[in-house]
Parts: sequence; structure tokens; C-alpha cells
Amino acid sequence: MANGSLPSREDLPWYVAPLPKPIEDLGLRLAWLVVGINLLGTAFGFWYYRLQFTTTPVVMWPFVPDSPAATLLIACSIALWKLGRESEIMNALAFFGCIKLGLWTPYVLLAFFPAWGYLHPAMYNFLFWSHLLMVVQAFVLHRYADFPLYAIAVAVAWYTVDLVVDYFYPIVGDPHHTALPVADATPWLGVTALDVAAAGAIVLLVLPTTLALATRRAKLAG
Repeated sequence: MANGSLPSREDLPWYVAPLPKPIEDLGLRLAWLVVGINLLGTAFGFWYYRLQFTTTPVVMWPFVPDSPAATLLIACSIALWKLGRESEIMNALAFFGCIKLGLWTPYVLLAFFPAWGYLHPAMYNFLFWSHLLMVVQAFVLHRYADFPLYAIAVAVAWYTVDLVVDYFYPIVGDPHHTALPVADATPWLGVTALDVAAAGAIVLLVLPTTLALATRRAKLAG
């Protein structure tokens, strides 16, 4: 912001603003560093998906790198705030992406733990903890985002479409979900690996929707 001040911290319920104020303030003060780290993560993510890109029709590429797209969205959200050009749609997309993908990746890393043996332990831990940090970032956005209904609707629509083409109706080619280390037909507690991954993705779309609406309600009530 032009005067270097930080947006005030509203009195919100703990479940929509769980981070201590000093951590929120630190993230906002180091905004450009956070943007840079997210852009590096985005670049790494696109590299990580390089092989999956080669087997996916080009027209469906936007649906492949879910986590790198989320880090790009939050980098854009923070950068636009710093430049005084906030976008509520960008804020909502970043919030949804960082919570949904930030939790989905640790979920599948744990759900299919033995099968991830091809990953070096350092890479496994990097993926696990870096994605959880995406969730932490999401809970700073309430300081400058209001989550109007139109922005929430856009985020829900985008991530619903992404969910459908990832697991249910790919439109072009095969399902575009992140490649799993087990065959889609492999049973896991009576269901397929694809079912397990899809169930997590569905629940983790409901979560940010609920939190965004709760944040909006709390802001209006305050």
C-alpha cells in the first residue's frame, strides 16, 4: 500500500482467522518476498507436471497443474493488493485454491503412503509441508479480502469444473487429476484409488466455500 500501513485485523471468529496477528502482520510486511516464493513454487510445480503435460491434450493443460495454479493465484492476489488494485475474484480463487490443494496433496500423500516410495524422503516432505503452508497463506487473505458473493460464486464454479474434468468427465482425453502412484482400479478399503482422491477433492471444495461464506458473514456482522 502507498503509505506502507497494514490493513486492520477485524474481530473475526477463530475458525476463519486462526493465525496469531503477529504471523499475519509478518506475512503482509514480507508480501513481495511471499509473492516471489510463490512464483518459484509455481515454476517448480510446472516442472513437476512436465511429464503429465506430454500425455494431456494441450487444450486441457489449464486443468493439470492444480497446485502451481493455486500458488500463482495467491501470488497475483497479494501483488494486486500491494499495488492497490485488489481483485475480489482473484482473492477468492486464491483462497479456494490454497485451501483445497494445500490440504488435498497431504491427504493423498498419507492415503497412499507406501506407494509414494519412489519419491526421495526430502521430496516427500517438501511436498507435504509446502502444501500445508499454502493453507497458512490462505488465512491471511481476510485482512484485505471481503469475499463478496459474486467472487465466491466464481471460485466455486471454477473449482467445480476443475473437479468434474479431473475425476468424472474429462471432456478431452483421460481424467486430468494429478497422477497417482497407484492404478485407478486398485482397491483401497473397498473403493478405487480414484474414488479416494475424488472424495477428498469434493470435501475440500466444500471446506473453503464454507469458510469464505463464514468470513463474509462475520465481516458483515462486525
